[in-house]
Amino acid sequence: MKEVEALTRIMARLRGPKGCPWDQKQTHRTLRPMLLEEVYELLEAIDQKDDHALEEELGDVLLHIIFHAQLAQERRAFDFRKVASHLAKKLISRHPHVFGKERLVTTQQVLHRWHQLKQVEKPSRKSALDGIPMGLPSLLLAQNLQKRAARVGFDWPNPEKGIPAKIREEIREVCQTKGRGTAFARELGDLLFTLVNLARHRGVDAETACRDSANRFATRVRHIESALSKKGRKTGELSPRELDQEWKKAKKRR
Repeated sequence: MKEVEALTRIMARLRGPKGCPWDQKQTHRTLRPMLLEEVYELLEAIDQKDDHALEEELGDVLLHIIFHAQLAQERRAFDFRKVASHLAKKLISRHPHVFGKERLVTTQQVLHRWHQLKQVEKPSRKSALDGIPMGLPSLLLAQNLQKRAARVGFDWPNPEKGIPAKIREEIREVCQTKGRGTAFARELGDLLFTLVNLARHRGVDAETACRDSANRFATRVRHIESALSKKGRKTGELSPRELDQEWKKAKKRR
């Protein structure tokens, strides 16, 4: 596409001798935190269903892809064309039911075949857990580890009974732990990990569920602050009972 070719030329110029001093100094590692930030901004645009923001944030993420490809090209490792070519080949090979003669009807069949093909493509991976980035957000990491382990038999034979019982056990252990030290953190982590397992078996993304809950909390707090401000009051001036009443009002709004 002409637009993509224009982007690669612009990036090459920014990195060139007469380019931008800031762009010239960047490396894969210096760009890492900025890429992560852009991805989170993209996710926020998706959550807010804001198409204008979505278009802009997709462009910002694409900028980083172009930037990293340019850095790799300067090292003579690969360029953007190779990135795009590799992706195109992968999409075709991973969809034999679309580009080949295989017949896969259900989503489950497609996912199962996808994982089979991925395993063939990456024979160096020895563990079912290989390839999962350990730097993922903790709930997402837990969920991905559980999914992979489940494929090789590490799963609950009766999740509807076993997982709630395990949650009750973990809650007891958390409550029995004294203080705020390592033991408490360990037991709390076990509880959170088990809750993620329940979410997985119920078909809920734990990371999204927790984020939605956090967003609801923030919305309610801001609403209470705004409502009190109009009356010339602040949350710190309210008694626990009054604050609870305000919370219940805010909760009814959404």
